[in-house]
This record gives sequence, structure tokens and C-alpha cells, in this order.
Amino acid sequence: MPSHDVNPSGPRPSPIEGTDWARVSEEMNAHGFAVTPPLLSPEQCRSIAELYDDTTRFRATIDMQRYRFGAGQYRYFDHPIPEPVAELREAFYPRLLPIAREWAEKLKRPAPWPDSLQEWLAMCHEAGQTRPTPILLRYGQGDWNALHRDLYGDLVFPLQVVIGLDTYASDYTGGEFLMVEQRPRAQSRGSSAVLPQGGGLIFTTRDRPVASARGWSAAPMRHGVSTVRSGLRRTLGLVFHDAA
Repeated sequence: MPSHDVNPSGPRPSPIEGTDWARVSEEMNAHGFAVTPPLLSPEQCRSIAELYDDTTRFRATIDMQRYRFGAGQYRYFDHPIPEPVAELREAFYPRLLPIAREWAEKLKRPAPWPDSLQEWLAMCHEAGQTRPTPILLRYGQGDWNALHRDLYGDLVFPLQVVIGLDTYASDYTGGEFLMVEQRPRAQSRGSSAVLPQGGGLIFTTRDRPVASARGWSAAPMRHGVSTVRSGLRRTLGLVFHDAA
């Protein structure tokens, strides 16, 4: 994490505010994803991961193998979303908004996203997208997630975040985050990334702008998780539009 000059008697800047967002924007434009420094402590990661066992906090549990999404399980939070999760969602939104608007301008698309997350979620609810979408995901040995996109309705925020809650190589092996980009008039390109404990991986929900001979084209992207070879891999997913 970069250091900050702060008044000892004043509030300490949050890790999200301390992230180098110029670098994040550059990486998003170059690759469609970017990894942040740690945003949560190991204790905060454990606290969020342990919410999984309190089923009263969730509106749905999805067995991925049953639906042929892969293997493993995830749960969608219900209202009220736990405070640490809601705070992360609120803090990320205004930082991701300039990237979302820049991409919409490049692709000559509408940019309907207002300045605050609450205004945007109100728009989702008015359109019938009322179900919360933050999720906890849990993968054991042999589990994986098929390539997909998290759209959930007509109103879509073009970026989302996944935060690692366990430590790669010590808590689990395998389970790399996967992305495949369908390039215009070319073969697809694959990328992978390891999630640091407490670190966020920001990635495109649907597609990203890529330079073309006629300006900008939309390159569709899908994401998934490679097979976990050992241990337990848990993550927090933050989607910024609610579901129909």
C-alpha cells in the first residue's frame, strides 16, 4: 500500500481511497481488469467469510454443479446487506464510475449511472431489479466456475469486484481467476490472476472498449475460476446492479 501523510488526530484514509486509481484505470483500459492492494485485514476477511454459515443473511444458495455452472457453492446476501459489505460497495462505486462513463463514451452507449450508488440502485428497483447481488462464494478441492457474465437484468453497471478472503498457496492452491476476451475478428485471449487475501480484482461485467480501425469496438469478456487443487477458497463478489 502507498504511504499517506495524515494528521494523527484526524480520520485515517480508507484503503480504497489510498488505492492508485490512475493505475487501476490504465490497467482496466489495457486489459479489462486490475488488482488492488489489500483492502481488508486478515481478521476482516475471516469475519466476512464466517458470515457464510449464517443462512438467515442470504436470500438464495446456489449449488453450481446442479445448474452445470461448475462445482462449488455461493450465496446471495439478502436485505439488510451486512455493514462491511455494504460499505465496500458504497466506497467502490464512485471510484469505478469514471471508468464506466469513459467506456460508455468510447462505445457511444448511454451512461445512465448517477453519482451515488443509492440513486443507481433506486433506478434498478424502479425497473423491477430489486434483489441484492453481493455474494459469498466457497470452493473446495475439485471445485471450479464456468466462464460467464453477471448481467441479471436490463440495467447493468459495467464493472464489478471480487475480493479474496483466503491466502493463495497456504489456504488453497489452484482456483485462479480466469478471464477470456473475444477480440474483434481475431482469436480469443485468455488471462488469469491470483487474488491476494483482502485484495480486490476489478473486472468488466460484460465487455470493454478496444481500439479498432474505425474507432472503438466492444470486446465481450467472460470470467470464471480454475479448478481448486487443494484447500478452501472463499471470495466476496460485489456487483453494482441488483437483479430482476
